[in-house]
Amino acid sequence: MDHIAALVAEPKIDTHLHVTDPARFPYQADSTYNPTGQEIGTLDYLRTVLAAYGVEKALLVQPTSGYAEDNAALLDALAQSGGQWRGIAVLPPDISFDDLKALQAQGVAGAAFQMPAHPPGHYCAYAGLIEKLAALDMVLDIQFEGEGVFEAMSLIEASDVRVVIDHCGRPDLPAGLDGFAFRALLCLAEREAETTIKLSGLHKFAPFPWPFEAAHPVVADLLRAFGPGRCMWGSDWPFLRLPERLDFGAVLALAGRLFPDPAMRAEIFHGTAERVFWRAGV
Repeated sequence: MDHIAALVAEPKIDTHLHVTDPARFPYQADSTYNPTGQEIGTLDYLRTVLAAYGVEKALLVQPTSGYAEDNAALLDALAQSGGQWRGIAVLPPDISFDDLKALQAQGVAGAAFQMPAHPPGHYCAYAGLIEKLAALDMVLDIQFEGEGVFEAMSLIEASDVRVVIDHCGRPDLPAGLDGFAFRALLCLAEREAETTIKLSGLHKFAPFPWPFEAAHPVVADLLRAFGPGRCMWGSDWPFLRLPERLDFGAVLALAGRLFPDPAMRAEIFHGTAERVFWRAGV
């Protein structure tokens, strides 16, 4: 059995995918970036990709590109997943507890905070939403980059909410692994035992071409700090806002390189995400 075939055969949960389907779910009129071409990821296309690569469960993350707080495409996909998919929605800060609970019943496991898409301090108004997430045992799925880790830490440490960090924290590679921001991210692993991280999106912070070798030491350090039981894998399909084309198979093959030990890979591919997103009450 070749390398890719072996990876396809292993149980997997992809924790970072998007649905983009402007034909069925038009983009918002005020959207500043609308996915097109190879960035289109319809529900049928998503099903085909996941089936082809042996992905049994998935976490769909609402894209700010095109849709922002319009979660209709996300909820439609969750409704047709038979419980095999969970969702991360983009939500207003003043959503009611009952409305959030209703979303949870539809498969929404948490809320996305996309810090790079907003000015500093934007999420200071979201303390009430964070409290509601914690009360419902939902997650805060947070994306930041570089020194944005410090603002993220202030949100994380002020609440009991379970936190999932996107895309390795998108570190600033020129600042180096000894930079203050990246060291703070590693320290966060020690201080916040419920925080998990997606070892995903290397293409978001490392230069092309594949296999994004500049990011490999980042992944190794995060894996040591968080441990396999708090790390998870995600593809980022259909790969929005990239300067070059990227395909699912290449991302899966890279995961095989980065996580060569089968026991470690079982946690990163499946175990962690199963515990975080399919636990009781979520």
